[in-house]
Amino acid sequence: MSKISDMAATIEELRTAAAAINDAANWLAEMFSGAGDAEPTAPAEPALTLEQVRAVLADKSRQGHTAEIRSLLQKYGAAKLSQIDPAHYKALLADAEVLTNGQ
Repeated sequence: MSKISDMAATIEELRTAAAAINDAANWLAEMFSGAGDAEPTAPAEPALTLEQVRAVLADKSRQGHTAEIRSLLQKYGAAKLSQIDPAHYKALLADAEVLTNGQ
């Protein structure tokens, strides 16, 4: 099982790296296409990583919200965090923040 979890972690790291490279390529293309001469835009919010989300959820679990965390994972169609699409990380963390604030 540990080889599979290592593989899953490596896949997530590769996806995160690919997203960062894509963002950098888009930024460079924008800067050198003349579109960068227009009004500067606000800096893009950095993408959340699996490790960042895992740290927050682990903290919530230690605070006694383990069952609620499991329910949130199921809400996003997963049995464990590594199965969740990184596009849902921000929404998942927003839902997790309610656990402390709402209870």
